[in-house]
Order: sequence, then C-alpha cells, then structure tokens
Amino acid sequence: MSNTAVEVKQKTNLEKNSWWKNAVGYQIYPRSFKDSNHDGIGDLNGIRQKLPYLKELGVDFIWINPIYASPNVDNGYDISDYQAIHEDFGTMEDFQTLLKEAHELDLKIIMDLVINHTSDQHPWFLESKKSLDNPYRDYYHWVDATKEQLPNNWQSFFGGSTWTYCETTGQAYFHVFAKEQPDLNWKNPRVRHEIYQMIRWWLDLGIDGFRIDAISHIQKEPWHFKITDNQWAPFMNVAGIELYLEELKAIFNEYNIMTVGEASGVPHQEAAEWTGENGYFNMIFELEHCERIGEIGRQKGSIPHLKHSLNQWQTSLAHNGWNALYLENHDTPRSISVYGDDSSEAAKALATVLLLLKGTPFIYQGQEVGMTNYPFTSIEELNAADTIHFYQSLLTQGTMSKDALAIAVNWSRDHSRTPFQWENSLHGGFSTTEPWLKVNDNYQTINAAQKDVENNSIFHHYQTLIRLRKQTNALIYGEFHLLLPDHPTIFCYTRTTDSESWLILVQLDRKQTTVTLPNTLDYSNWEEILTTSDTKPLEQQMILSDYEAHVYRNTGI
Repeated sequence: MSNTAVEVKQKTNLEKNSWWKNAVGYQIYPRSFKDSNHDGIGDLNGIRQKLPYLKELGVDFIWINPIYASPNVDNGYDISDYQAIHEDFGTMEDFQTLLKEAHELDLKIIMDLVINHTSDQHPWFLESKKSLDNPYRDYYHWVDATKEQLPNNWQSFFGGSTWTYCETTGQAYFHVFAKEQPDLNWKNPRVRHEIYQMIRWWLDLGIDGFRIDAISHIQKEPWHFKITDNQWAPFMNVAGIELYLEELKAIFNEYNIMTVGEASGVPHQEAAEWTGENGYFNMIFELEHCERIGEIGRQKGSIPHLKHSLNQWQTSLAHNGWNALYLENHDTPRSISVYGDDSSEAAKALATVLLLLKGTPFIYQGQEVGMTNYPFTSIEELNAADTIHFYQSLLTQGTMSKDALAIAVNWSRDHSRTPFQWENSLHGGFSTTEPWLKVNDNYQTINAAQKDVENNSIFHHYQTLIRLRKQTNALIYGEFHLLLPDHPTIFCYTRTTDSESWLILVQLDRKQTTVTLPNTLDYSNWEEILTTSDTKPLEQQMILSDYEAHVYRNTGI
C-alpha cells in the first residue's frame, strides 16, 4: 500500500472515530433520574422509560454515573464488583436491554470507569488486608505505621488523613477519598492487568466509551514528599502517570469509542498532552472554571473567572485537542443557581453560552428544564459524605449550627442530586414513594412536562441550540475568539470558518448594561438567527439586560 493510500485510510479512520465531535452528551445520575419499581431510588428501567425523552431533546450519547455493585459509601464510586450491577439499579440483563434499546434509538451509552480506587469491600481488598504476605497485598498501598505515627500528614479530599491504620497487620493503607475507598497500586502490573481485562469486558459488551473518574490521581509522589503550597500535589497529575495512561490509550484505540478523563490538576497549558493528537483521551473535564466569589456560605460562581478560564481552554485546545464542555454535574451545585438567579431567562442564557462553544457539550439531568439548588434547612436532609464531614468539622471549630449548615451546603454536591422533576405530581413524578433524597418543592412549576405546555420553555431552547449546532459546521469546528474579555457580565464570542462567522452575545445578569463591540466587525452583514428576548440588529453599541441572549450569523466574509 502506498504512503498516500495509508494516509487516506488513516484519515478515514480518524473521521470515523471522531463521532463525538458532532455529538451532544447527557449525564444521568441514575439514583435520581427515574424510579420504575417504586422503591424511591432511580434505576436502569427508569432510564429505559425515558429514552424517548432524551431522543426528543436531541442528545447523542448518555453518560451514566456508576451502577456497579457497591456499599454506597460514596454513592457508587466505591465499587465492590466491577462486573455486576448494584441491586438498587436492576440486573445485568436490565443493563443489556437498556444498551440495546438505546442503540436502536441511535443513542450511545458511556459508562463511568472508576479505577483509582475500589471499595474496601472489594474481594481484592478483603484479601489484601488479611496478612502482609497475602497475594493481593500489593494491589493497594500499605506502609508500616502506628496509630500515632502515620506515614505522612497528607490530607484526603473528604477530610482527615489519607491513611487508615490496620491493627491486624500493623500497617496503614492509603486513600485519597474516604477510608472505605482504598487506592489501587498502579505500580503493580497484576493490578493493571486485572483492570485492563475488565475494561475490555465492558467494551466487548458493546458500550460506547468511558468517562474515567479521578484518573489524574493514580500516580503518587514518594511518601516522604513534602507539601509546600498545594496540599493535593502528592497525588494530582504526578510525573510518571503518563506510563499508565499510554497503556490505557492503547486499549481504547482498539475500539470506536469516546473517552473523557476527569483530570483535576491538569492545567490548560498541559491540556494538549492529555487530549491532543497524541493525547491519552478524546477530551478531559477540567475543573479550573469553578471558582467561587462572595461571603462564605453565600458564594456564587464568578462570571469573569468563568469567561477567563473557558477562554484559556478554548485557546489552548484551538488546534490540537478537544474540549469537554459543562456547567454542572453530579459534583457541583446547579449552574442556574451558581451563575444566575434561578430564572428561565438565566437558564437559557447559560445554555446559549455552553452549547455554542467549541467542544462536546454535556448536559446534566434537569439542567434542560431549569432545576435549581435545594433549600436545605437541616443536615439530616443531606446525603453527601463530604458535606456532612465539613458541617461537623465546622461545629467542632465552634461555628454556630445555623452558620455551619449555610457554609457546608452552599457548594454541596447534593444540590444536583435531588430527584429529577418530571411533572407536577407527588414527588415530582420521580417515584410513587418517598425518594432517597428530597424533591425540591418547586417541581410544581419546574418540571419536564412544561415542555408540552410552553413553546418557549427551557427544554425547547436547549432543543433549538442542539439542532442549530448540529446543522452548522462553524459551530462545531469554527475558530473561537472571545470578545469583551474584561466585561463583568457579558459573555461574547465568535465562531468562524472560511465561509461564515457566528457571534454569540449573552448578558449573564439581570441588570441593564451598555456594551461597545469592536469596530473591526462589519455591522452590515449580520443576521439574527436566535434570541431569548426581543429581536435586535447587531450594532456596535448595544443595551442588554435580563439575561438576554442573541445569536447572529454573517455569511458575507
């Protein structure tokens, strides 16, 4: 075969394996999506029931948070059996039926891959802790220690030491999350072999890819490493991790799948190494844009920081790599509450910003109908272990219980985990019985059924944006350029190809503001394609308010 023929074949394969660039994703937190068997917990058959809803929205793939067997210390991120389904969610047969029915609707399924750690109830760890010479001992990180003298003073993400002492063997094991989530020892080739076998098992089952959880933590610094400024430095994007990521990449490349890594600690300057032409994953979730401002306990998201951070990632991956776009997920509060005022106008404005950026957008369940943060009034209403630990630590420090609650729940993960609000009925139509987590009382007006009675619903705006994006080459592959970078509330950018240019102009505040756009734009050739308010011609000076969004197209370039 000639070099030219090889290059053509490689290009064809590359295009075939890049289906995710044209796609829009939808994240499902299964425990809170839809309960089909009336036990108050969402399940796989509940997802099956709502596949037509997702198809109507216009998404292309579904990312499902962990559904594996688990003691549920961290809501499924503590896995006790990678190849079994948790009984709360159904059976493996239920999953295979879901996969089949989703594929029949041309919806792909992406699984959550949790391989930094397991549950302490996983058979590997149960064996590992029995004795110093157990064959599974080196599947995890064990170090000589005493209760009083742990190997170092590193702190876990969930609070407290990263070490838990075991009296049986006189050693301590390492965990960057809860003590019930011991970290796997990736230096052990047997561990990697077992993980790789499990990955192939799922891919051979027919799933369409993975979101790889906490993957930037699998490599650790030596235990004597001294922390200076960043307390997470000993286990966040540590040198040497590339050896393991290359092995994962080799497996992923054998399949026509999508991979997205959760890569905390990977700055935008290194993004291309992780998701470029020779990167480890198709894209990665960055965490840089999630900055908080305001008084502790009443913090909001920073619009200037959001613009600045997203601009850095768009620019860093402009020519090599691909962005995974999101404003909320199962680990963050609701974006409409973080960046807006819980209104439908704010929801539509944020949707306009998100869906037309360069990259693959991820919509989190309920985002498309405007679900908001929950008004927690008691710690008993919470489920997230890190929030509860934070609350208790504040009490220990002498903070009054009312203030401690406000501070702890302000950025709690449970805001996004309240059950999906399907309709104005008992428990929001999520279940016929008391759900595992309370349903927000605003389900009476904020629910998915509103799409059938409101032509200008948030759902329909998402639907329109998704359709527009898919029909427009410039909104998928076009070059991104941020305008008005220093404006405190206006998010304005262009997407440009050789044949056309688009301008997205969004006011992320209710207050009125006057903006002056660059004089380099030719204001005679712009046509307004979409707006969330009154139609306005594009002019160099414009007055905007009330979270209004405008999308313009210029074909005269």
